[in-house]
Amino acid sequence: MAELTQPSMVFNDVTSVSQVDTESGADPRICLVGSLADEVETLEAAKKFNVPIVTSETGLEYVSDLSYCTYFILADFESDEFEELNKAGARLLGKPALLKYSETGVLMYTRRPVFCHVMKDIIIVFTGFRKKTEVSRLLKLVHYMGGSVKNEIKDNVTHLLAYASTGEKYQYAVTFNIPVMGEDWVHAAWAHRDEAEARADTETMAKYKLKVFQNLRIVLEGFPDEEKIQMEDLVQNNGGILTTLDDQQATHVVLEDQTVTEKPADCPPRAHVVKAEWFWTSIQMEACPDEKLHLFEETNISNIMSPRQMFSSPNTPGSRSRRRKRLRETVQHLAQDDSPSTLPSAPPASKRRSSVGDLAFLSADGSLLDDTVSTPNRLAGSGDQTPLSPPLVDLRQLSARQRVFHELVKTECNYVSILDAVEKVIKLPLENTSQPGGPMLDAQELRYIFGNVPPIHEVHTRMRNDLLHLAHNWTDDASIGEIILKYSTDLEKAYPPFINFFENMKEMLQKISMERPRFHAFLKIAQNKPECGRQSLQELMIRPVQRLPSMSLLINDILKHTEKTTPDHAALEQALDKIKSVMTFINDDKRKTEAKFKLFEIHNDIEMCPPNLVASHRMYMSKVDVTELSDCCSGRGDTLTLFLFNDVLEICKKKSKYNSIKSPSRANLHNFKTIKTYKHLEMMNLAHIKRIVDIRETEDCHNVFALVIRSNQELKERLFTFTLIQDDTTKSNFLKTLCRTVANIACRNDVENFLVSMDPHLLDIETSDVSLTNALSKALRFATRTGRKVSRAFSFNKSPSKLKRAVSTVMSPFGTLPQQSSMRGATSVNNLADLSLSGTPPTGGFAQPMATPTSRRRPLKHV
Repeated sequence: MAELTQPSMVFNDVTSVSQVDTESGADPRICLVGSLADEVETLEAAKKFNVPIVTSETGLEYVSDLSYCTYFILADFESDEFEELNKAGARLLGKPALLKYSETGVLMYTRRPVFCHVMKDIIIVFTGFRKKTEVSRLLKLVHYMGGSVKNEIKDNVTHLLAYASTGEKYQYAVTFNIPVMGEDWVHAAWAHRDEAEARADTETMAKYKLKVFQNLRIVLEGFPDEEKIQMEDLVQNNGGILTTLDDQQATHVVLEDQTVTEKPADCPPRAHVVKAEWFWTSIQMEACPDEKLHLFEETNISNIMSPRQMFSSPNTPGSRSRRRKRLRETVQHLAQDDSPSTLPSAPPASKRRSSVGDLAFLSADGSLLDDTVSTPNRLAGSGDQTPLSPPLVDLRQLSARQRVFHELVKTECNYVSILDAVEKVIKLPLENTSQPGGPMLDAQELRYIFGNVPPIHEVHTRMRNDLLHLAHNWTDDASIGEIILKYSTDLEKAYPPFINFFENMKEMLQKISMERPRFHAFLKIAQNKPECGRQSLQELMIRPVQRLPSMSLLINDILKHTEKTTPDHAALEQALDKIKSVMTFINDDKRKTEAKFKLFEIHNDIEMCPPNLVASHRMYMSKVDVTELSDCCSGRGDTLTLFLFNDVLEICKKKSKYNSIKSPSRANLHNFKTIKTYKHLEMMNLAHIKRIVDIRETEDCHNVFALVIRSNQELKERLFTFTLIQDDTTKSNFLKTLCRTVANIACRNDVENFLVSMDPHLLDIETSDVSLTNALSKALRFATRTGRKVSRAFSFNKSPSKLKRAVSTVMSPFGTLPQQSSMRGATSVNNLADLSLSGTPPTGGFAQPMATPTSRRRPLKHV
C-alpha cells in the first residue's frame, strides 16, 4: 500500500515566561476565559506565576492589547472562543496545561495551542493515511496534547501511527520494536485531556495498538474448509477484511503452498501473494512480517515428492534439485568409506511401516538427514566413530533376521528424530522467555505438556546409539536381545508418567490451542517445518504411545528368524517378555491412575463428603442411580446415587435441579461455579453387608434389590431397599460386581453365597406407591419453602391404606419387635443375616408377629 508523504513538521519551540517576549518586548499576563474565571483551582494555579491576571468572557478585548504578552487559558479547545482566539494568533493554553506548569512555577509557551500534556515528549510518525482531512485532524490533536510529529522515522521516534499493517515504515517499527498504534489511540488519549496526570504511553493505552491485519484486504485460497473458517475468524478479529480474487483493491493473497502449485491467474496486480506461513507468523508475532520473506513460489507438480520418494528414486528426472543430488552422492560416498566393506549402490528402499519414518531423512531446510546434515557426525562418546544413521545396505543380500533388525534400527532412528523435533522445534522455542510478544505458555503448562517426554527421549537415544553401533559392526553372533534387556528397566520407569497423563495432556493442548491464537499459529508454523514432516504436535506426541507395541512386533519377528541354538534366541525371548510386561505394567498403572482421578472427581462433586473417602488404597468400581424404597437413608421415593468402591459404598442424595440452577446470592457468587451435584448421606463399609437380596421381577416390581447391613457396633440389622433407575448399568451386572467386591473384602471365594433371590411380597415391597409418594413429598417440600400450610391436606391419617404402608417404616417379614421399640431410621430385625441361601421360605412360612409385647425379644425363625 502506498504511503502518504506528510508535510514538514518541526518540534515545538518553547520559551520561558520569565524571559521578555522577543517579538513585542511586553510583560506576560494571564487571561482566564469564560467559566474559568470563577474556578478557584484555576485562579490559585495562575497566582503561582506572579503575573497580572485578568478575566474575560471571550478574551477578544485583550487580543489587540500589545502592552502585555497575554496567555489565554481556556476550558475547551472546541468552543467558538477558541476558534476566534486561534485565528487571531493568540497564545492559547488549556486548564490542564496551566495546572501542570504551576507545579514548577514557570509558564511556558509554544507556537501552537497546547491544551494538556497527555502526549508530552511523544514523537510520532504518520504512515498509510490517504485522507488529508483525517491527517489534519489527528495532527492537531497530537499538537494540542503536547506531542510532536515528524516526517521520517528515526531513532528518537517513540510511536508510529499507521492506517494499515503494511509498508516500509511499518516494517521498520516492527523490526525495532517501536509501538505501532491505530488512530483510535489518539482519540482515546484526547478523551483523557481533562485529567492532569493522564499519559498516552502507559500500559493501559496499549490496547490501542494496531491490530495484526488492520485494514488489510485478504484473500484465502486452497485451504481446507475447517481451517479456512478458523483463518477467516482470525482475519476479522484482527482488523482485516475478507475479500475475493475479484477485488482489485486486495492487498494480500494467502495461498496454501502445500496444495496450490501455481499462482492464480486472476490475482489482483497490487496484492502480495504469500504463503500460509506469512499468515501464521503474523498471528504468532502479533504483527505482519515482511512479505518478501514469505512470497509464494510456483512449484512444478512433478517435483512434489515425499521424502521417501526422493530417497528411493535418485535417478528420476526432476525428483529434486541438483544440490540435493550432489549431497546424496556425497553421503553415499561417505557411508561406503565408513562401512567395513564396500557395498553396491543402494537399491530403492523397502517399504516402511509408517510414513513417520520419513522424518529421519529431513533437516531444517528440507535436506536429507545424514552424516553431514543437521546432526552430529558420530555417536556421542569418547572415541566412538559410529555414524548416526543406519548403514546403507542391499537388503537382498541380508538374511531375514538381519533385514528385520535393520527395520528395527531404522524405526528407532526415526522415532528418536521425532522426539528430537518435539524437543528442538517446539519445546525449546516455547521455553524462550524473550520471544516476540512474550511467552505463549507458562512454566506449569510447559511442564504439563512436555515434562514427561525427556526421560523417554533420553533412554531411546541411548538405545538407538547401541543399535546403530551393532548395525555398523554386525556379526552373526550379535546379541540384539541384550540391548533391549539393558534398557527394559529404564523403559518401565520412563513410559508410565507419559501414558497416564496423555489424555489430559491432549485435552489441555487442544484447549490452549483454541484459546490462544498465537500458540495455535506457532504450532501451525512448526507443523510446516521439514523436521515435523507436516505432522501436528498431537500426532507427534502420540508416537510414544505406539512405540512399545511396534517394538514388540519387530522383536517377535526377529525371534521367528533366529535359530533356537543361537545364544541370542534366549535373550530375545526374555526381551520380548520384558517388553510385554512393561506394556502390561503401563496399562495397569494407567487404569490405577484413572481410578485415582475418578476418586478425586467424585469427592469434589459430593457436598459434605468425608475427607477419608480419598485414600491411597481405594479404587472406584461402579455407580448406579436408585430410588429408595425404605426409610433408611433419605426417605422413601428419593433419588439416590450409589458409588461403589473396592472397600466402601458411598450413598449420596442427588440434588434437585431446582437447587442446582437457582441463582446464587451476591454473598455466595464466588462459589457459584463449584455447585456440587450430590449430598453425602452415608459411607458404608462393605464388610458390614451381610446379604445382597435380588428381588424377583413381577408385573409391579422391576429392578429392585436390597442390602442387609449390620456393623460390629449395631445390635440390630438394617434393611436397605432400592429400585434401580434404568441406565447403562443393569441390575444383574451391578449386583455381580457388588457381590464380588464384598467377597474380596471378606476374603472368600464363594461369591454366589452373598446373593439371595426373593419374591417382593415376602418383604412387603410395593413399588406402585413410590411415584405417588415421591410426588407428594416434593409437593410438600415445595409448599414448605413457599410457606403454605398443607399439613392437613397431606395428613397420613387421611391417606389411602397403600400410601400409609408406603410412607411408614417397612416391617420385616421375619417378625416384629415390641411396640415399645423405636422404629425410626432403618428397618430393624434380629437375624436377617440368616436368610436362606436358596431364597425360598420353608414350609409353614415365616414366624407370625407376636400378639402381645413381652419383656424379652423373641428370635426370628430361620428362613
